[in-house]
Amino acid sequence: MTELQVGLRSALSRLTRSNRSLDEVAERKHSAALGGTPCGQLKDRHRVQIVGSLRSVSLRPRAGVPALEAEISDGTGVVTLIFLGRREIPGITPGRWLRVSGLVACDAGRRTIYNPGYELIPAPRG
Repeated sequence: MTELQVGLRSALSRLTRSNRSLDEVAERKHSAALGGTPCGQLKDRHRVQIVGSLRSVSLRPRAGVPALEAEISDGTGVVTLIFLGRREIPGITPGRWLRVSGLVACDAGRRTIYNPGYELIPAPRG
């Protein structure tokens, strides 16, 4: 294949991808650039740092205690963040980019981090 054909094939591939697929590619690149551990590679009972965007945020009390639950994605997978004793946290909203750190636990087959440390970070540009 010539260089022109390779370039055209690459451009055509980008044009036919779904928006979600393109978002995941951008998330993976941004997360890797900021030093996050890929969500798809997390192991139970390991301390990690994840960089990603929040997919959802909801209040889900546990045993009568308030708990803010959020899902963070880096394009390789999703991790549930649970902030026990919190009804809301300023800045923790869907679409927001975070750097979180904590101990990964598998809770009913879901990767979960309880009371993670977090830092609000800028979203990737364009």
